[in-house]
Amino acid sequence: MIKILILLFVVAVLLAIWAFGFEPNMLKVTTYRVARPELSGFKIAFASDFHIAPNHGERLKKIVQKINEQKADLILLGGDFVKGHKFETSMPIEKIARGLSELKAPLGVISVLGNHDWWQDGQKIKSVLQHNRIEVLENENKTMRFGEIDFSLTGLADYNTRKPDMAKALSGSGQNVLLLTHSPDVFPEVPKSVFLTLAGHTHGGQVVLPWFGALLVPSKYGKKYEGGFIEENGKKMIVSRGLGTSILPVRLGCMPEIVVVEFY
Repeated sequence: MIKILILLFVVAVLLAIWAFGFEPNMLKVTTYRVARPELSGFKIAFASDFHIAPNHGERLKKIVQKINEQKADLILLGGDFVKGHKFETSMPIEKIARGLSELKAPLGVISVLGNHDWWQDGQKIKSVLQHNRIEVLENENKTMRFGEIDFSLTGLADYNTRKPDMAKALSGSGQNVLLLTHSPDVFPEVPKSVFLTLAGHTHGGQVVLPWFGALLVPSKYGKKYEGGFIEENGKKMIVSRGLGTSILPVRLGCMPEIVVVEFY
């Protein structure tokens, strides 16, 4: 019995070391192939929930480098650039934006803001990002072109701290829409004119156990929109498991990820 308890203790310590010391600092690329023949060959890199702490300078460089390595046509960012509710818990947005300004894609870099951004100072964060050539959309859309095909990129306001207005955001967007939102909880209200929704916010639960799944998902729908590719009522959504952490600096079974979407 004592040997079993010792073994369990050792396993628990090793898991804690991994979950707090190693996995949060790792990085993977998850690629999804989505059928959209008119956009065949179009490639998007999507990253969300950075939560950059004051000592994360090298981590930010690694993230930017990895995104650029994907050679995407368009880079989309899902918000939550800062960490926590207070300025002192986060790297200053000026430094974060300067690092992100190194992102390169032919169609540019476009973002929405998340709840942490608005808890700190959303207007300032938006202004600083745009000063660094990262366009921020909030309940608005813009027409983009890949090859000979036009599509509308629509950005929603944050679900938890702002007022997402689907009608306003989609106004004039037509029937070929790519939707960018911080929270996946808007998905039931997304119309079928949207061919793909990209969301973040959940962090995939941060701690994911075998057979059980995520311990806690910040969504009113529980684990339904935990992460990954979701198809519901003929609509498609990809939920990024994010790059950073909140509440506790822990990840287990839920490695930080950059999402790549390839259309065919």
